Amino acid sequence: MAAADLQVIIQKLRKLPEDYFQEEDTNAFVATCQKCLEEDQAALLLQIIQDEENQAIIRNSGWNLIGPVTSWFQKCPDDSHRKKLSLEMVNSLLQICNPKEVLLGILEHIDEAKGEDIPHVILFLLDPLQNVLLRLGHKKAYSLGVSLSTILAQLCFLPVPYTREQIKEDNHYLCQCCFALLQLTKPFVDVVAASEDCVKSSEVEELRKELVTFCYSFLKQPLLGAPLRIPPDSDDDDDDADDDDDDDTNPFYTFAKEIMSYLVLLGESLPNAFLKRVDVIQNLESKETPQEEEKYADESLACLSYLLFVHHIGIDDFPYVFGPSFVVKSNMEHIDVLLKRTEESVLTKGLELLESSLLRVENDSLHQDLFEIKAVLHVVLSLVKVMTLCPFENLRKTSLKMLQLLIDKFGAEGKYTLFRCVLKTSSHAGVEGYVIQNIKNQIDIALKGGTNNNCFVGPRLIPLLHIVLSLPDGAETDLLQTSDRIMASLNLLRYVFIRDKEVDNETGVWTELHRIEQDFLKPLHTGLNLSRAHYEAELRSTNEKKKGTHSKKPVCTVTAGGEMLPDMTPEMQLQVLQSALFTFDLMESVLARVEELVEAKLKSASEEKIGSSKDV
Repeated sequence: MAAADLQVIIQKLRKLPEDYFQEEDTNAFVATCQKCLEEDQAALLLQIIQDEENQAIIRNSGWNLIGPVTSWFQKCPDDSHRKKLSLEMVNSLLQICNPKEVLLGILEHIDEAKGEDIPHVILFLLDPLQNVLLRLGHKKAYSLGVSLSTILAQLCFLPVPYTREQIKEDNHYLCQCCFALLQLTKPFVDVVAASEDCVKSSEVEELRKELVTFCYSFLKQPLLGAPLRIPPDSDDDDDDADDDDDDDTNPFYTFAKEIMSYLVLLGESLPNAFLKRVDVIQNLESKETPQEEEKYADESLACLSYLLFVHHIGIDDFPYVFGPSFVVKSNMEHIDVLLKRTEESVLTKGLELLESSLLRVENDSLHQDLFEIKAVLHVVLSLVKVMTLCPFENLRKTSLKMLQLLIDKFGAEGKYTLFRCVLKTSSHAGVEGYVIQNIKNQIDIALKGGTNNNCFVGPRLIPLLHIVLSLPDGAETDLLQTSDRIMASLNLLRYVFIRDKEVDNETGVWTELHRIEQDFLKPLHTGLNLSRAHYEAELRSTNEKKKGTHSKKPVCTVTAGGEMLPDMTPEMQLQVLQSALFTFDLMESVLARVEELVEAKLKSASEEKIGSSKDV
């Protein structure tokens, strides 16, 4: 039916000069061609497109057929015969129609693709798209830029495979699309690379700018969220998991190498790109126009730095004239960008970049001036956030490891600043307890002598001790919630009282004893008495309820983060209460030991004074 109608329309249009074609006639031609496809008359339509006598008709309206042909292919993208016919029709249209009109038809259909159709449309049309772009001749740069941005915008909708199995299966075709996209751009990169820097025409320079923008966009998406190291599958043995093999089997690693090589071929300076965000943060003069700077997205530069310093991709084209401390300083801007994200893969990149940067410097070598860079403080706060709130256990553990590594790399002044920063900003008792343990270690090093460490003895130590030896809400402080911090503080105090004699008073703690007693020890005593009385009363009440009901019916409902947790049975509630009382016992035992030390030291000092006066 549609075939007969199509012949009628064709015969009518053949009799007319091309300039006399009416819009309704060409619209009818396109609509009838679409019906032919719906009736699976694709072979007939191909003959009509390739018929020499129909050249004027196809040249006038053929580009409108790209959408219908692609839609017909999409219905069965795995059908090889259908794909062959579709490509023949599209390639024939490319040879006959105006390249700019064909380009518009291709991009329009790519942009309109939704859901599962996106990868099929992209993979089908990329070869024709490359052909039409190559046919544009002069002034193809703008068209290439629009094409690449359109495709990348669509790739953002495809899920990134993460596990080894997902990458291998590539169910959403992201890897295939990325490979095809790099193949699309390669001829244009070669054109720019073949041009001498001193004789590059304005056309080639525009082409270079569009390709550089594409490379940075590709770094941001999909490479930023893609795993460069493939996580081992759950059923893999540790012995079988070899990171060295991942480079050969991970397509994203291959894509990263290709993009970095493109940047080098395009004449992009990797050191300048590495420092680009640092220049922006420091408000240094830039030769880039605002439009050109848009391509240097923070995430793109962070990904570039990650590839350079963690995987050493492109490092051979990176003149290594920067010292380790400067690399740490500059990379903090990039690490800050990565650690502010929440995706596991991006956080992993941030932590790996931090580790790679810090391992380059010696322990105790980073200067406190590094904290003048806001990004450094942000990184510290982000580490605390990841180790306390991140749902991925491996990242929480790695963040704690990175915090300790950061502490180790700073000199005494830097450690002092870092400790104050965490204690002032953190609201997590476990993190604060960990930092207080580090403060204790630094006091121990200072008291042993042999180091020029005045930050953790004498007057410099006192302000830090005031922060450590305090209760946020006095006697009403929730001792269970802050138990990690309180226990660390008590242990630090116990150590100082044992290690530092009153007559020496190297730490200055004996001068501050009255204040410590008033602000910390006495409120802690009162708080322990109040808390113990409260929990013992709760324990008796729960025991009575248990005896009265003789059932395991829930008696307590708990919510966390606005979500209802499983109800607590009497047995569970008893365990919680007994655990709390045990915690109070530990605090009381350490507190009693601290008070014994104070009393013994003061008594000994008093006796020494009396003995001295008698001798006189």
